[in-house]
Amino acid sequence: MMSEDKKDENQYPETTESPSREAEARADAQAKAGQSDKSLYDQADEFLALGEENEDLKNRLLLLAADMENLRRRTEREKQDSAKYAISNFARDVLTVGDSLNRALQAIPADARESADETLKSLLEGVEMTEREMINVLSRHGVKIDEPKGAKFDPNLHQAIFEVEDAEVPAGTVTEVVQSGYVIGERVLRPAMVGVSKGGPKAQKSMAVDEPELEVRPEPAKEPPIASDPADMGKNFDRSA
Repeated sequence: MMSEDKKDENQYPETTESPSREAEARADAQAKAGQSDKSLYDQADEFLALGEENEDLKNRLLLLAADMENLRRRTEREKQDSAKYAISNFARDVLTVGDSLNRALQAIPADARESADETLKSLLEGVEMTEREMINVLSRHGVKIDEPKGAKFDPNLHQAIFEVEDAEVPAGTVTEVVQSGYVIGERVLRPAMVGVSKGGPKAQKSMAVDEPELEVRPEPAKEPPIASDPADMGKNFDRSA
């Protein structure tokens, strides 16, 4: 009988090992389920990390685009300024030639011009034409002359070298121009050397005749109300003293 039992066990070995295989299958299923849950969490973390990285790259791209736009505008402005003010040093040197021509004309008195012969008159006319042509050439390149006589003194455009007592004009008025000034574009190429008046009336703002002048009166200080109830009188007493 024992031989038959052993024979039966050997003939059907899978019946004895089935419980252990089922346990292993359940363990494998649980392990796979845990791995799947873990993979979902990992995917969620990766998705959040990618979203943050995408937002960071977007901000960097916007900042880079803004920097490039600022660089483009600054480059364009510098290009325009370079084209406009490129001749500043040259024009400033040319002005000294114009000053020499002007001094040559001013050195000849009026009576000498009237009594001069045709040769001298032609020479003076040629010098005056040269001076005017030089001013016209500079004007075509953006350099303009500043003749501030009779205007209000502006320290940004003018250089005061003396003061003149003049009670007929408002104080701070340019009464004499010793040397003309020049501007190029919006910049001062050379300030005008001027004489400024003093002692005259100061410039005042004009007021309408029919408009009355408003009188501003300070409002009286408001006193705290006096409590009528004796129990409330202590509320107005300052306890901080």
